[in-house]
Amino acid sequence: MNKIPLTVEGAEALQSELKKLKSEDRPRVIQAISDAREHGDLKENAEYHAAREQQSFIEGRIKEIEAKLSNATIIDISKMENTGKVIFASTVVVADEANGNEVTYKIVGDDEADIKANKISVSSPIARGLIGKEEGDVIDVQTPGGTRTLEIVEVRYE
Repeated sequence: MNKIPLTVEGAEALQSELKKLKSEDRPRVIQAISDAREHGDLKENAEYHAAREQQSFIEGRIKEIEAKLSNATIIDISKMENTGKVIFASTVVVADEANGNEVTYKIVGDDEADIKANKISVSSPIARGLIGKEEGDVIDVQTPGGTRTLEIVEVRYE
């Protein structure tokens, strides 16, 4: 399996979720299954079937997170020298040439992407267009909404 890039924050979030699944959610659903078994006939016991389904989801998510963490390359941008180039985990302020609006993006791994928090996936069209560029560069990016012309105003490693 290929190594997947993760920011330090992304790795911490996955580890936190994994800890919660193992220490809280898994024991709770095991208890729910046990309680439902005590109610008798399992064929017609909706509580039992719902708890088993939830257990299946939790176990699947645990396996998924463990696989991601074992194949992750965790990148701590704060320990890198700021060369002014846009790289994975950098924070980039861009100005949209069409309307002059400035937007700040943090380039993160696919699992960490959250457009509402201005975290864009490294594989997104905007991030692919920004990677390797420097402050002052103007780029044209093909997005699903059409071509956008962006000027890189600032690159931060934080």
